[in-house]
Amino acid sequence: MTNILPALLLDSLKDPLVFVDTHHIIRYMNAAAVAHYEAGAALIGTSVLDCHNAESCRVIREIFAAMTDDSLDERIITDNEKHRIYMRAVRDGQGRLLGYYERYEPPR
Repeated sequence: MTNILPALLLDSLKDPLVFVDTHHIIRYMNAAAVAHYEAGAALIGTSVLDCHNAESCRVIREIFAAMTDDSLDERIITDNEKHRIYMRAVRDGQGRLLGYYERYEPPR
C-alpha cells in the first residue's frame, strides 16, 4: 500500500499535474492530467517541450536553469483569464533536483 500511496494521493487532486524529469521527459500524469490533455497517458515518455510553443519552451528552460542552480523552487509559467500553470522543483532528501511538475489550475 505504501508504494502506491503517492500516486493515489496525486490522483485525488482535481487539478492536472504532470511530473517531468531533468531531461524534460514526462514520467507521470495524475488522473486529472490524463483526462485533461487530449493525448492523455500517451504523453508519458515524451518530451514536455513538444507540448509547448517556442516561447513557452524558452520560459520552461529558463525556469529549469534556475531550479538547477538552486535559486528557484516554484514559478508561475502562465497566468491569464483561461488558466494558471505552475512549475515546481522536485528534489530528493539531499536537495538534488529530480525534475519538476507542472500544475494546471483552471479559473475559479
